[in-house]
Amino acid sequence: MSAARGPVTNDKRSTVNRLAADDVTLAYDQRVIAEQLSLEIPDNSFTVIVGPNACGKSTLLRALSRMLKPSRGRVLLDGQLIQSMPAKKVARTLGLLPQSSIAPDGITVGDLVGRGRYPHQGILRQWSADDERVVRESMARTGVAGLADRYVDELSGGQRQRVWIAMALAQQTPLLLLDEPTTYLDIQHQIDVLDLCAELHEEQGRTLVAVLHDLNHAARYATHLIALREGKVIAEGAPKDIVRAELVEEVFGLRCQVIDDPETGTPLVVPAARGTRTRAAAAEASPDAGRAAGGPAGATGAS
Repeated sequence: MSAARGPVTNDKRSTVNRLAADDVTLAYDQRVIAEQLSLEIPDNSFTVIVGPNACGKSTLLRALSRMLKPSRGRVLLDGQLIQSMPAKKVARTLGLLPQSSIAPDGITVGDLVGRGRYPHQGILRQWSADDERVVRESMARTGVAGLADRYVDELSGGQRQRVWIAMALAQQTPLLLLDEPTTYLDIQHQIDVLDLCAELHEEQGRTLVAVLHDLNHAARYATHLIALREGKVIAEGAPKDIVRAELVEEVFGLRCQVIDDPETGTPLVVPAARGTRTRAAAAEASPDAGRAAGGPAGATGAS
C-alpha cells in the first residue's frame, strides 16, 4: 500500500515513463473499484491489462485516458496532472478506443474516421491534404477503405469496431489506449487487429495499452503484462516472466498448465480438463478424498 499523501497538486513529478497512475482510488459514485493503485506504463511498450470480469481493467483505462477522474490520487501524463491539461493537448498525445462507442446518426465511415483529425485542427490549421492522406491510410490499414461511403449504422459489429480503430489511428498519437479492441471480431480479424497493434508498437514506436480478455493473446502480443484482481495489481512484467499456472489460478481461479506456444515460444495457457478440475475441487472440499485418490489435494501437474 502507498503511504497517505497530501492534497493533489499540479506540480510536476519525476516519473520514469510518460503515463502513470499515482496512488489513485477509482470509484463510480460510492462504489469503489480500486484503492491506492499505483503503476506506470513503460514507454514504447505494448502493455496489456488482464484480469477477471469486474476487476477494474476498463475503469483503470478510463482513468488513464482522463475519462474518469480519480476520487483520490492522480494520473500523470508527461509528469503533469492529466485533468488540468487542455483537452486538445491530451488528445494530440493520447488516443482512446473505448469499450462501447456510439456513432452520430447518419455519419459515413469516412467522416467518422476523419474526426480522428480533430485534435490537429485549429483556427490557423484547417483540413489539409495531409489529413486526407492520414484518413485514407488509417482506413486502408484496418481494412475499411471500401466502406468509406457507407453509413456506420449499416455495418456489422465487427466492421464498426474496425472503423473505430481506424479513427483512433487517424488521431496519430504516440500513446494509444484500447479497451477490448477485439470485441465483436472473428478469430481472423482479432489476429489482424493485434498484428496491427504489434506493428504500431514495433515499427512506429508507439506506446500501446490494451485491455484483453484472451490471456493467450495477451501473452503472445504484450511486451508488458499487468494482471489485476479486485482492483489490485497482482503481478506485472514480461509475459514469459510472470505467466505461471499459479498466477492464472490466483487471478482467474482456473487450474491449468502453462506451456510454450509452439509458434512463438510465449506462454500458452492450457486449461485443465473438466474431469481434472472436478476431481481437484472435490479433493479440496474433502481432504480425506484427496488422500484416498493417492495424492495431495489440489495437485494439478501444472508446469
